[in-house]
Amino acid sequence: MSDLFQNRTDAGKQLAALLERYAGRNDVVVLALPRGGVPVGYEVAQALRCPFDVLLVRKLGTPHNPELAMGAIATGDAIYLNESVLRAVPVSEEQLLEAIARERIELDRRESAYRGRLPPAAVEDKTVIVVDDGMATGSTMHAALNALRTRHPKQIVVAVPVCPAGAEACFQSIADDFVCVMQPDWFMGIGQFYADFTQTGDEEVRTCLAAARDGQQNAGSGNGARVSSPEGDPD
Repeated sequence: MSDLFQNRTDAGKQLAALLERYAGRNDVVVLALPRGGVPVGYEVAQALRCPFDVLLVRKLGTPHNPELAMGAIATGDAIYLNESVLRAVPVSEEQLLEAIARERIELDRRESAYRGRLPPAAVEDKTVIVVDDGMATGSTMHAALNALRTRHPKQIVVAVPVCPAGAEACFQSIADDFVCVMQPDWFMGIGQFYADFTQTGDEEVRTCLAAARDGQQNAGSGNGARVSSPEGDPD
């Protein structure tokens, strides 16, 4: 295994190889965190032959460093605050509320852009694999799982290509399984582990979701067609 993923498609294929025990089951659903997690999650869903959807969540960046997550929000008013970051970085209540309001607007926009009027994938009594392109502080994943728990899945699996060493311990109480390709001791950011970490756009997200829906419809009609990975974007 290389120390670098070629791109998110490569990361998804490597991650899927570690999730083979979930393949071919009719009680498994893959949910990806937009936007970067979608190409990764698409590859996982294709390999496992299961339904695919998005789980919308937005990071709450600190006022002076938007890349540093002080928490995150998800669809359904779920929220997670990273208390260690909030203790280390001065953030007023007003600044926190402003960040939440701003990200809720973007959350609503993405809900409409990606899914339109289609309902979310059914997850009640299912094993749900939640995928992102990597994990740094874990805030977005925590918010995503808080939202997902309200939909009563049977089991939650966190699956990411890369995260800091020891990150799994932070999810023992809220996830039933944790799968990761690389857990390096030296971790500065997710992008350092990708040769190509080009930002994923809205159109790529829609392309992956549409391809997954088409694949499920084809499988349901009995022709067994497998949808190939979208190659229009490098990641």
